Amino acid sequence: MDKPEELVMVLAEAKADAIISRLQSDRQLDGDAPATLLVTADTVVVYEGIVREKPSSKEEAWKFIKGYSGGQAEVIGSVLVTNLKTGKRKGGWRRAEVYFHVIPEEVIHSLIEEGITLNVAGGLMLEHPLISPFVEAVIGTTDTVMGLPKELTEKLIQEAV
Repeated sequence: MDKPEELVMVLAEAKADAIISRLQSDRQLDGDAPATLLVTADTVVVYEGIVREKPSSKEEAWKFIKGYSGGQAEVIGSVLVTNLKTGKRKGGWRRAEVYFHVIPEEVIHSLIEEGITLNVAGGLMLEHPLISPFVEAVIGTTDTVMGLPKELTEKLIQEAV
């Protein structure tokens, strides 16, 4: 996979496939069921051309956040809507750029100790009260950065129905 957009769509598709497989094995998908939509999404952060998912350790989380300090990162969020009745799938992705002021080391330390950064793509949680004061600008939408681009999701739901 050459592009982060392709990777993030594959991740959303893999989640959808796993959920559908589970529903089928549990016999929860029956032919007479009303139309049901499954919405899956995934997010990656691209920093200096490298795709970042969730940090694997506190050390990696520190490296990630320290790198954003005074710099910028790109966030790519994908959404896949699957109509479980028809099998029809609609997917897409959105990008957002996040520019940061310098993030003090004590703030990075507090974020790492809290542990939340280990659970989010790129260790980046824009809305966190410790990090939000150091966000200089977002080019794109904050809901893309937070993991579910609203406008895209609404569009794909309409297309899948």
